[in-house]
Amino acid sequence: MKSRISTILTRCARKGRFLWARMWMSLADLPVGGQMAMRFAGWAFPPYRGRVGLARMNRRGYIAPSATIYHKKLHLGHHVFIGDHVLIYQVHEDTGPVDIGSRVRLHREVIIETGAGGSLSIGAETNIQPRCQFSAYKGSIRIGTGVSIAPYCAFYPYDHSIAPDKPIRKQPLRSKGGIVIGDEAWLGVGVIVLDGVRIGKGAVIGAGSVVTRDIPDNAIAAGVPARVLSSRDEIPSQNGTVSGETKY
Repeated sequence: MKSRISTILTRCARKGRFLWARMWMSLADLPVGGQMAMRFAGWAFPPYRGRVGLARMNRRGYIAPSATIYHKKLHLGHHVFIGDHVLIYQVHEDTGPVDIGSRVRLHREVIIETGAGGSLSIGAETNIQPRCQFSAYKGSIRIGTGVSIAPYCAFYPYDHSIAPDKPIRKQPLRSKGGIVIGDEAWLGVGVIVLDGVRIGKGAVIGAGSVVTRDIPDNAIAAGVPARVLSSRDEIPSQNGTVSGETKY
């Protein structure tokens, strides 16, 4: 009997938390008081991943109270999750936009900053884990849909000039054309992506790699600098066939 009562009470508490969050998230899109409503909704759930579901309760999504957004050209899709201590920062007035697609997740302490000539776009349903850094100066960063980015990754679509006649800190930034990450790519922990690189659709980049050149679609690459080790097309699919092979 005690076990049954405990189960009922647990279910009631869970339902109560859901109703509380749903009520407050229904007010999250109000121009005045919306941010406070998100704060109240968050009280019903644990931090970090525990609050991801709140973004699904309102088209405006969920923005953690501790997140800092200072960007006049930020465009958010529907149901975006912006976690604790995320920073989205505009350095210069002539910076490009930051476009974040629907159902994107930016977990805690992700830093996005754009400077002169820089811009960033993130496709729908991309998942960015904690403490990644996107520094869009001079060039653009273009991330496709459904991309998985592990913690501590960094993206730099620019470089410093290194002429010998003056200190590097006084030399201008330069860009080879920015960074492109294809749809459904997966970047492991601590990957660094440098200027002028395109990572293909469905590619996998091993943890700790430094990507300095293009990676083809479906390639598996790792190392410093990253080099192609194999292709996902060579791996048997879940139905027992190799990609591109017909099963009879």
